[in-house]
Amino acid sequence: MPFVTTQDGVEIFYKDWGPKDARPIVFHHGWPLSSDDWDAQLLFFVAKGYRVVAHDRRGHGRSAQVSDGHDMDHYAADAAAVARHLDLRNAVHIGHSTGGGEVARYVARFGEPDGRVAKCVLVSAVPPLMLKTAANPGGLPIEVFDGFRAALAANRAQFFLDVPTGPFYGFNRPGAKADQGVIQNWWRQGMMGSAKAHYDGIKAFSETDQTEDLKAIGVPTLVLHGEDDQIVPIDASARLSIKLLRNGRLKTYPGHSHGMLTVNAGILNADLLAFVQE
Repeated sequence: MPFVTTQDGVEIFYKDWGPKDARPIVFHHGWPLSSDDWDAQLLFFVAKGYRVVAHDRRGHGRSAQVSDGHDMDHYAADAAAVARHLDLRNAVHIGHSTGGGEVARYVARFGEPDGRVAKCVLVSAVPPLMLKTAANPGGLPIEVFDGFRAALAANRAQFFLDVPTGPFYGFNRPGAKADQGVIQNWWRQGMMGSAKAHYDGIKAFSETDQTEDLKAIGVPTLVLHGEDDQIVPIDASARLSIKLLRNGRLKTYPGHSHGMLTVNAGILNADLLAFVQE
């Protein structure tokens, strides 16, 4: 399997499909999943002739289950290691949830300075800051994230069933029909990864202030968010991010959940393709 070794010696697994001379689209997955969460997008874009790349974040999926570095700085540096190893240029970087935070930091600190990024997309993404603070009164209280940590530490396997069965895909909404394959695939991806990486990652996605990352991004940026996102509330994320981006555009989806890339893949793929082709 293909791996790249980072500067601090961590093996990062990646997929690289499609023609090597085609335009690269790079996908960054959410917590606590893996590059497999992008199956619907990887197959769609490779069929359109693009080169598609997706990696497993450190401690997630097939990447090394190291003890340290589960923070946004290392996430971005690891993404940069993949982009440099594959010499990706004129790339479109697309990040979901925590992966959206990874994209924002990568593009701001590595992608644009290296001249490798043409556009980026933040989907149901955590920036600018999920945690409620005096300066961010619309965020979520620390008790929410403490609850995540407690549930993960007590019974990670059950917690990783409860999240996709309930709020992640909106299967807890009246009249919603739960997709057992989607739920089981979420659980499978989560349980492949390291409990330590997942536990530490909660702090990374909830307490990292990415205001300056968003301000630093100059490339065209598409922000996509479901209006019924129960994991990353739209008013505390996308509606604030668009005010900080210099070259951003926001599109929202009434009734769509945090996991809309999977359960509404046809709609999202069409919108992503339109942006890539602009």
